[in-house]
Amino acid sequence: MSGFEFDPSQSGLRKTLKKWEELALRYVWEVGEVGAGSGTIWKNVNEQLGSGESISRTSVIFFMNRLVEQGVLSFRDGTGKGGHHKIYYPLMDEKGYVSNLIRTMVEGMMKEFPEEVKEVIKDYS
Repeated sequence: MSGFEFDPSQSGLRKTLKKWEELALRYVWEVGEVGAGSGTIWKNVNEQLGSGESISRTSVIFFMNRLVEQGVLSFRDGTGKGGHHKIYYPLMDEKGYVSNLIRTMVEGMMKEFPEEVKEVIKDYS
């Protein structure tokens, strides 16, 4: 998993996700294996953002595809109005996502600062 920024001032998933990204991911977790297309995800996110805030469908598509590349989501081909489209569904639940996120961060830090990371982890053991 790569391609995320860490903001320690935020709480929960917002430490690494924008508000709309968290809403999109939570929606896909909510629908589960049934999955959802980018249009449905986009509509749901914009409804939850409320007045004055919105996100483009293209941004949703790029985010969903990034989560596919990271192994968080997968997709199957769907057909319907407008032709073929991707139906995204989760490969990881929230706990798995958070565990993978932490593992990725620790592994990245271990490459650069192995002794310091070991010392800090020791403090938490």
